[in-house]
Amino acid sequence: MRKALVLGGGGITGIAWEIGVLSWLQEAGLDLTGADLVVGTSAGSVVGAQITSGMPLTKLYERQLAPPDGEVAAHLSRAGLLRLASAYLAERDPDRARARIGRAAHRSAIRRPNASVAERRAVIAGRLVSHDWPDTDLRVTAVDVRTGRRKVFDRHSGAPIVDAVAASCAVPGVWPPVPVNGSVYMDGGVYSTANADLAAGYDRVVVLAPIAHGVGPLPGPAAQLSDLPGAPGTVLVTPDKEAVAAFGGNVLDPKFRAPAARAGRTQAPDVLRVVGEVWDG
Repeated sequence: MRKALVLGGGGITGIAWEIGVLSWLQEAGLDLTGADLVVGTSAGSVVGAQITSGMPLTKLYERQLAPPDGEVAAHLSRAGLLRLASAYLAERDPDRARARIGRAAHRSAIRRPNASVAERRAVIAGRLVSHDWPDTDLRVTAVDVRTGRRKVFDRHSGAPIVDAVAASCAVPGVWPPVPVNGSVYMDGGVYSTANADLAAGYDRVVVLAPIAHGVGPLPGPAAQLSDLPGAPGTVLVTPDKEAVAAFGGNVLDPKFRAPAARAGRTQAPDVLRVVGEVWDG
């Protein structure tokens, strides 16, 4: 039985919540880090790189509890959200809509830079334990700002893992798009909040999705799981009410990281049985 772990996007709090869930499950005897495939989108790309680095989950969890000294909060404005929504309303073709978002992201990065690409890359580099691709089949999603098409990075892509994760986390309107190997990329969540369809062909699929639903034409994780052909076991874990409250209304604010991590551990016992039934058959 081939197993896939899919880690969805959801900002700084999403990273923390996923690590909290995974660390508690491992301590309870259910280790999802041994998946044959790990798919990471945006926040999930950070988690995917972390859990395949060799650092114990207990240490990764402790990192989430550290004070967020020196980290700057960001947020996606209401105007930014409206621009994302209007792109999909204005374009019937999803690739053209994403390319429209990409152009807007590029203009925003020029007019109102929150950070340079180099500064943002340094932040991502600091979050990763290793700057080498793991032996595990880790796939990191991003979206080409010119074509609007999804790009899936892995250890065979010829791209440094720091660049791939930085691209996957480049929220349009918040962080600048990231150049990689001659193209420029933005957040993989612009294609899908979890990109669970990449687990097609795997027998057991567990999805941790801080963002539970799709947005407009963006497919949500539940819809993508239902479309997986032939998978005998799938399960979707999303934040419960207490976890959502712990996120504090801004998933890009590091001051909510520790509460989100604790909320993941608190929620994990409630999903142990259903996740275990899928993972272990």
